[in-house]
Amino acid sequence: MLSKIKTAPHYLNEFDATMQMIQGKWKIMIMYQLAEYHSVRFADIQKHIQDVSHKTLTTQLRELENDGLVSRHDFGTAQPHVEYQLTANGESLFPILDAICTWGDTHIDPALIERSLCDE
Repeated sequence: MLSKIKTAPHYLNEFDATMQMIQGKWKIMIMYQLAEYHSVRFADIQKHIQDVSHKTLTTQLRELENDGLVSRHDFGTAQPHVEYQLTANGESLFPILDAICTWGDTHIDPALIERSLCDE
C-alpha cells in the first residue's frame, strides 16, 4: 500500500496564501496590464511600468507563473518572442483587486497616491 506523503504547509491560512501570491511591488500592476491587453510582451510590460528593473520584472513574472496566475508563451522564433497572459485563476482575482482599488479610492487621500490603477 502506498502512503501519502505529507508536505509542510506553505501558508498560514487562505488569506496568507492569496496575499503571498499577489504581494510584490509590481505584481498587481502587471496583472492589470495583462487584464487590459490580454497578451503582452515583456518589453511592453516594462515600458508600461517604467520604474521596474529587468531582473525584478523577470522575477515577479516567474512568481506569478509559478503560482498559476499568469501563463508564458514562447513562440520559439529566432528573435525572442514571449508573451504573457492571465490564467483563469489570475482573472478570478479581479473582483478582489477591484474591491481593494475601490476601497483605496474611497479611504486614501489622492495626493498620497502616485498612480491610480483603478483609472487605467
